[in-house]
Amino acid sequence: MSEDLDSFDLAILRLLQTDNAMAHRLIGEKVNLSAPSVQRRIRRMERSGVIAANVALLDPDKAGLALTIIVELELVSETTHEIDAVKAQLSATPEVQQCYYVTGEVDIVLVMVVASMTHYEELSRRLFIENDAVRKFRTFVSMDRVKARMELAL
Repeated sequence: MSEDLDSFDLAILRLLQTDNAMAHRLIGEKVNLSAPSVQRRIRRMERSGVIAANVALLDPDKAGLALTIIVELELVSETTHEIDAVKAQLSATPEVQQCYYVTGEVDIVLVMVVASMTHYEELSRRLFIENDAVRKFRTFVSMDRVKARMELAL
């Protein structure tokens, strides 16, 4: 963790990871700070980028996105231009929930959510099959979502 984060900041972050809509007064009671102090610390962590975003974590099943797909991509070549173009295309695709440029046997690993296999087939044609930068891809269909939230071990 950053040297700029003290024990109060870390305690606040632990609570926000559980419920980022928790009232500052309640956070303050739990970490032994005043609500204004909690608010200042949260604002500072937002400005510095420690808190990257405040978002709603959706249940994909209830949002009509019943399938979670993990995809491994192998690129034809790893030129800066091709990598940047593929990253930009994947970043602009809402079904791509997570995208990692990785080392090892494959170049990119994706986590996607889709409504159906037909939906995934259409996406895979557009993103992978018709993409000259992609040599091959491998698909894994998730049978169970065991854990699906970003949580830093603070």
